[in-house]
Amino acid sequence: MNVWDVVGFLFWTWVFVCYLVILFWVLSDLFRDHQLNGWFKAIWIIFLIFVPFITALVYLIARGGSMGERSGRARYGDGVVPEDYSKPAPSNTPASDIAQAKALMDAGTITPGEFDALKAKAMGGY
Repeated sequence: MNVWDVVGFLFWTWVFVCYLVILFWVLSDLFRDHQLNGWFKAIWIIFLIFVPFITALVYLIARGGSMGERSGRARYGDGVVPEDYSKPAPSNTPASDIAQAKALMDAGTITPGEFDALKAKAMGGY
């Protein structure tokens, strides 16, 4: 076994792993798609079994544009997809913190002592 045999083995192993990733990506997208009929899902799976490389390539070309949308809906639900994680969350003002603590005290969730501690914390006195 020479160096080129090892390089060839590593290359084909990498190709096989890439194929498996694409295969599982396509399968998860198939089951994630609620608009596609069950029979069409079965047909895609049958073709993935018997003609795997061509079927995966055709799937990525034909349905690849909407794969990202389905993936985003699966990850974030129907809520708003966050645009930028680097922006810090807006901080509350002391008045809104005190109003929130007052609502908790009125609801009986916290005691007046806890309300006073939260109010002092909101005002800057720890």
